[in-house]
Amino acid sequence: MRTPRALAAAVAACALCLALIGCARTSDAVVHAEHFDAFWLWAGVQPQPALDHARTLYLLEAEIIGGEPAHLQRRLAATPRIAHADTWLVYRADTLSWSDEVIPAIRGDIARWRANGNRVVGVQLDFDARTRHLDRYAGFLRDLRAQLPHGTKLGITGLMDWSANGDPTQLAQLAGIVDEVVVQTYQGRAAIPGYGKYLERMRGFPIPFRVGLVQGGEWRAPPELPANPNFRGYVVFLVNP
Repeated sequence: MRTPRALAAAVAACALCLALIGCARTSDAVVHAEHFDAFWLWAGVQPQPALDHARTLYLLEAEIIGGEPAHLQRRLAATPRIAHADTWLVYRADTLSWSDEVIPAIRGDIARWRANGNRVVGVQLDFDARTRHLDRYAGFLRDLRAQLPHGTKLGITGLMDWSANGDPTQLAQLAGIVDEVVVQTYQGRAAIPGYGKYLERMRGFPIPFRVGLVQGGEWRAPPELPANPNFRGYVVFLVNP
């Protein structure tokens, strides 16, 4: 039989072990950029060491800002040369009513980046399309893709609600148009509550997808995610400290 002093010591040891386990779990649940190799880099965000080993970069080239019609506003002052990673040029849009100058400008951006020695593999459109309007979005994306240079992929960002409430027929239309969807699991600098339940419903998602995380945010991968045949990995949104 243990003495009271020995019992107290055992309890303290158990408490310490539980505390350490809790810390490890908390640490494991935080998105550390150095553990990933694909990143979003927005204007105003300082370069970080993790970018040195990046295999894929999504760079904000411009925003398409509302108006009648909308116009393109550039976010990069110069065209860098990135030799070690595939590059996607990102266009953040708050409307799909574009002026006639927008798509020629995007084509010009692709040509300029490639001429500077960059491996531009595609264009990503960052637009928060409502779940119930995915059919209209598919029509817009079909027209956009037809006007991109030959061999240029088309990607989009997506909302987690698509997997839960999206019309399967409309999602199937997108599958024939876009090459990948990056599903955003965060808002601002924090993970969206309940993201795991949304991602569990992506078993039948018909489009190749990545999961978008925010640096420093929470992330606990659903156990079945790696086995999803359309899962292509992660993209981390970098933020300043």
